Amino acid sequence: MASPLRPGAWRSILMPSLVSLICLAILLGLGVWQLGRKGEKEALITRILARSKVEPPAALPLPQGWDPARDEFRRVRITGRFRHEAETLVHGLAAGEVPGRALQGYYLLTPFLLEDGGTILINRGFVPTELKAPANRAAGQVEGVTTVTGILRGSEPRTMFVPAPDPARNEWFNRDIAGISALRGLPDPRPYLVEADATPNPGGWPKGGQLRVDLPNNHLQYAFTWFGIAACLVGVFGVFAWRRLHEDQPPAQL
Repeated sequence: MASPLRPGAWRSILMPSLVSLICLAILLGLGVWQLGRKGEKEALITRILARSKVEPPAALPLPQGWDPARDEFRRVRITGRFRHEAETLVHGLAAGEVPGRALQGYYLLTPFLLEDGGTILINRGFVPTELKAPANRAAGQVEGVTTVTGILRGSEPRTMFVPAPDPARNEWFNRDIAGISALRGLPDPRPYLVEADATPNPGGWPKGGQLRVDLPNNHLQYAFTWFGIAACLVGVFGVFAWRRLHEDQPPAQL
């Protein structure tokens, strides 16, 4: 038979109950939010796969009509000339020959003078640190009229954890299209860039086709984590409340 409640026991757990309810609501909200993010990530992956591998290459969108939600990750094909003297190095990593071991180096963002007017930045691909200097990869500095096929990408915002660019050393840490275009004084720059596909360059470098569509989608695991913590909170509070309500009762009066 359960022991009777001690007088005033409910008042002693009122505040802990309110705090626990607030924490429980937050934990459940985070779990539901992660489930929503899971659906969004799956839709994004599906959209990227469809646009980057299924749809045929198209022309560039008009600069004034650029809509990242609609146009990003579309395949395009353009013709023009590279301005190799104005290439910009962006710090990055690329998959190495050994699984799980990444290579440190740079992505080459090179201005491309379009045949029909205007300039667009091309992410030509990755080069390891030892090939940072153009002289060490001279064969890859393609001259003359060239056709490039690739994927449209928007600008990459700089977060608080990303270092500021170092224009003196020609090194950046994010794909800041507007910033790089302004620094280079590009005429009529486009508000997007093109990630070149894996078509080999002379000499083997840079290596294009670095865009990965296997985006991490761990939101279901995160949701289970939040729901698991919520379940633990319910269990811990249940034990705490039972003890507070039933234990430490004063001795019975004769």
